[in-house]
This record gives sequence, C-alpha cells and structure tokens, in this order.
Amino acid sequence: MTDTTVLTLAKEAVKLCLILSGPILLTALVVGLIISIFQAVTQIQEMTLTFIPKILAMLLVFILTLPWALKKLVDFTENLILNIPNFIK
Repeated sequence: MTDTTVLTLAKEAVKLCLILSGPILLTALVVGLIISIFQAVTQIQEMTLTFIPKILAMLLVFILTLPWALKKLVDFTENLILNIPNFIK
C-alpha cells in the first residue's frame, strides 16, 4: 500500500464524516441561531432554553437522514472491502 493510497483513503473517510455530520450540525446551528434571536428579542437569558429544542431538532434530522447515512456508510465500506486486493499490491 503506497502513501498515496493511504492519503486518498483518509481523505475519503474525512469527507464522508463531514458529509454525514453536516445535516445534523447545520440543524443545530440554525435552531441555536433562531433561539438566540428569540432570547435577544424577549430578553430571556435562560441558558437551558437552547438545549431541548436543539436536541429534539437534531434527533429528528438524525432519524430522517439515517437511511441515507447508512447507505453512504455501506457503500464506503463495500468499496474498501472490494478493493483490498488492489491495496495489498
């Protein structure tokens, strides 16, 4: 296995991690921003107010994107397993 192959595999793994975590992190960002604006407008400075809506929104997005994420992970793993003979050359 050459250095280029290892770097390519690592790059693809990191890219897959970013793609899979993107929807959940983006949801947390948007919900947090909306709640922060609501807190600024109403002057409610309760720190625990942000946690429950964020957790619920992230859980909902996780459940909705789970089939897509599993398909991506299975495809990546299948590709790795099928290319083992090419990697050991």
